[in-house]
Amino acid sequence: MKLDKKKSLLQKRRWRIRKKVKGSAERPRLAVHFSNKHIYAQCIDDVQGHTLAYVSSLAKGAEAKANSEGAAELGKLIAEKAKAAGIETVVFDRAGRRYHGCVKTFAEAAREGGLQF
Repeated sequence: MKLDKKKSLLQKRRWRIRKKVKGSAERPRLAVHFSNKHIYAQCIDDVQGHTLAYVSSLAKGAEAKANSEGAAELGKLIAEKAKAAGIETVVFDRAGRRYHGCVKTFAEAAREGGLQF
């Protein structure tokens, strides 16, 4: 019961954020997802429904875990991949999570890597 309530509240937050956050080819949406073991991030063009750049802690080169250090590492890595794809500015989609802890660390590392949002 309690888990269902938490999941439904999280989904409502996601929908509320997604009403305001839209990605385009010029300014894609940087969506980040944290599971208990891994971190996933992608730059998405919502108009065409294409992923422009993608990175996760499951990749061969990434030794990141789902903590603040891993978030910082993947934030820099997504910034590099986005720059290689020709992306300068993004819209940050935190997927219903508070801008705190790993989410904040990820965003700051992506900004240090050269993304603007």
